Amino acid sequence: MEIRIYYEDTDCGGVVYYANYLKYFERARTQYLEERGVSVEGLMAEGMVFVVVHAEVDYRSPARYGDRLIVETVVSGRTAASVTFSHVIRERESRRVVVEGSAKLTVTNGNGKVKRLDKAMVAMLGASPAKRH
Repeated sequence: MEIRIYYEDTDCGGVVYYANYLKYFERARTQYLEERGVSVEGLMAEGMVFVVVHAEVDYRSPARYGDRLIVETVVSGRTAASVTFSHVIRERESRRVVVEGSAKLTVTNGNGKVKRLDKAMVAMLGASPAKRH
């Protein structure tokens, strides 16, 4: 997934504000699911809500206004009721690593009660992106 850095993404020093990387991770997870035919809105309608229970971010080098970043996302872990997504954000042209991180999400029923991942979701999480026609 590509992200273009706008002025609003930066701090007073012109560097991407540190918390914005968590937003970029969120966008990348949503795209990861959508590329596999899963709608977050559809999951919510079915009573399956993912909530972040742990996040880690390692800042490697600064991104600045005007940069274009690529977010690479993979599923790096899974239990019966959680999934961990790992992310690497690189500057598009140089491929320099800007940020690495992960987020562990637990599946809930929408009211905060933890539930197990169903078989279809487990299969989808390991699937390759759907081909676009």
